[in-house]
Amino acid sequence: MANQCEHQMNTNVTDEELQPKILIAYYTRSGNTEKIANQIKKLVGGDLFRIEVVNEYPTSYQDVLKISKVEIDNHYKPPIKSLVENLDQYDVVFVGTPNWYSTMAPPVATFLSMHDLSEKTIIPFATHGGGGEARCLTDIRQMSSQATVLDGIALYGSQAGTEKERILKWLKKLETFNNL
Repeated sequence: MANQCEHQMNTNVTDEELQPKILIAYYTRSGNTEKIANQIKKLVGGDLFRIEVVNEYPTSYQDVLKISKVEIDNHYKPPIKSLVENLDQYDVVFVGTPNWYSTMAPPVATFLSMHDLSEKTIIPFATHGGGGEARCLTDIRQMSSQATVLDGIALYGSQAGTEKERILKWLKKLETFNNL
């Protein structure tokens, strides 16, 4: 009789309820990291959250380099415009960043420091202009030490719009998405 009750209870669970609830949080300046975030969303679903700073960086790339170098060297975390509402509803949080001076962009460090991700599965991704992942993914892992952090990916930024197959291959390697 108990097995029959268990079976009846299990049949009431839908496939959608078994799927993890996904958030894709990212910071983008040039749009490349946003392109990757959108491709991830198309492949696994989820909600997008664009990390935005209160004081925008200058439009000049050289000026951004100067400011971000000072921020990174001083471990400065610039204020961001908003936090994720109802973070508790998410099981998996993708965290995307451009590679700035071999680490994550300071707004991503702000995001990580202002959200309790300890009960989440974190999946980092980074874009770069030739520097590879450097410390981006390991620095995200360090700032998320209380969470389960899966293997991330770093993609060449200018090719962000054409990386769907590589992203799909990466996601399939992750246990959470091996059914893709």
